[in-house]
Amino acid sequence: MNAVVRSLSLGLMLASAGLAGCAGHQSSEQSLQGAIADYQKVKEDTNVLRSAPKDVIRAGELLGRAERLSSYIGSADDVSHYAYLSSRYSAIAREHSKLLLNQEKLARLELERQRLQLALREAKLAGAQQQGKWAEDQVISLSTQQNERGLVMTLGDMLFDTGRAELKSSANRTVLKVVQFLQFNPKRVVRIEGYTDSTGDARENLALSKDRAQAVADVLSDLGIEEDRMQVEGYGDQYPVDANTSESGRAQNRRVEIVFSDDKGHLSAPR
Repeated sequence: MNAVVRSLSLGLMLASAGLAGCAGHQSSEQSLQGAIADYQKVKEDTNVLRSAPKDVIRAGELLGRAERLSSYIGSADDVSHYAYLSSRYSAIAREHSKLLLNQEKLARLELERQRLQLALREAKLAGAQQQGKWAEDQVISLSTQQNERGLVMTLGDMLFDTGRAELKSSANRTVLKVVQFLQFNPKRVVRIEGYTDSTGDARENLALSKDRAQAVADVLSDLGIEEDRMQVEGYGDQYPVDANTSESGRAQNRRVEIVFSDDKGHLSAPR
């Protein structure tokens, strides 16, 4: 009887070991496939290759070791270990890339701000009275409406990248004219309103419209306009000026409007 019991116990132990080995192999295979997918993403991303080449190379080396161990003599734990390290280096490469891209973006924004400030200082060298009249004429010429809401200037969608809130450099001339006009008319205030077309999620459109309006306000503030002279509103896809059934109509609806107060500072109510 004891021999039978020992035989059964030994059989159960061998079966358990076999199941554990199978489970370990499946886990290591999943880790390896995940590492391969992670490495492929960073290897094919030009921004990552440019900003973190050493991390990408290290991820590839570790992945190669995991693949060799998987194909030949390595244990499941060894394969999982090197696959994990490869995935971590791929993740580090992505993070380094994001950091560098953000730094480059901040540098471009700072350079653009300095250029705008320089242009503004140069413009101030002209006579104040003549410059003030010129700025007023420029704002009026760029305004598209004069109604119960007041004088309204429209910044079209072409001044923003698709789905982004940052102003393009092509908006600089228009923004400078607004700044000069407000500086020569210190009692006037503005309301900056953002709008989108009806494409996409309504909540995302509302957030994008507010972000674009705020981006314009931030540039005006950087150039010396006091924040308490500006109101910011986002209306999303409300109040379209054209039908959203065509691309030209949708382009008209993607806009930022600057509503000016009268010369005594009276501003129409928000919509």
